[in-house]
Amino acid sequence: QVQVVESGGGLVQPGGSLRLSCAASGSILRLDDMGWHRQAPGKQRELVALISSGGNTKYADSVKGRFTISRDNAKNTVYLQMNSLNPEDTAVYYCNVGGKYISNGYLQTFGSWGQGTQVTVSS
Repeated sequence: QVQVVESGGGLVQPGGSLRLSCAASGSILRLDDMGWHRQAPGKQRELVALISSGGNTKYADSVKGRFTISRDNAKNTVYLQMNSLNPEDTAVYYCNVGGKYISNGYLQTFGSWGQGTQVTVSS
């Protein structure tokens, strides 16, 4: 079993910044892609940013130049630094992590989602 827990959401004024964190725990052998998605009310969940095990990154056009994704493999953690936030960034942000873990002595593949953290941008 692999657990994924996000933190760092909250209320921020337009133009402000927030940093989200997502920590994976369990008998993890290897982490592959780690990403952040978001879902606004009445909209579908969308990919915000993705980082590969090698550090390659991908961003949604709407956040390029404002958001930065990074990872700390020693801590099994991925971060999302969000700057110049605007009301359109308001959503529940979800972390998604994939990789390999050990279960009962066997190598298993996992893809786990966190519970989500609310980000609200409002004056």
